[in-house]
Parts: sequence; C-alpha cells; structure tokens
Amino acid sequence: MALEQDFQEAASRSKDFTKRPSNEELLEIYSLFKQATDGDVTGERPTGFDFKGIAKYDAWAGKQGKTKELAMQEYVELVARLEKEYK
Repeated sequence: MALEQDFQEAASRSKDFTKRPSNEELLEIYSLFKQATDGDVTGERPTGFDFKGIAKYDAWAGKQGKTKELAMQEYVELVARLEKEYK
C-alpha cells in the first residue's frame, strides 16, 4: 500500500515543476504513469501527422510487460530525481 501512496504523491508533485523537463523526460514520465495505471499499451498506433500521439504510444509500448509495481517504483524514483533539477 505504501508504494501506491508514494506513486500518488509523486504524480501530484510532478505537476509542481518550475521548469519544463525535456521531451524525453516527459515521455518517460508519461509512459511509466500509463504502464502503472493502465498496464500494457492498447489500441492502434496513431498514424499520419500525429507526431505527439505516435511518440507517446511508442514510449508506452516500450514499457510492455513491465509490472504495475515496477512501473510505479520507477515513476516515483524518476519524479524524485527530476524534482532536484526542475524545482
């Protein structure tokens, strides 16, 4: 239960960065959050000029098979690391 609480707190804190993380860091935050909350990626990969959607889909698909607990732990650690840089 403590991991889930840590995850929720990290999700809340991730909105408080005073500087914007890099696109790669944002994709990592997004993909770990989605893997932790929704599991493996579903649906079809976006096509055409939806470059943002494609990047998000691919980042999440890269977490395929990662357990919810491991994704939560990695998310908490990533947010803690980024807080030092962007807060």
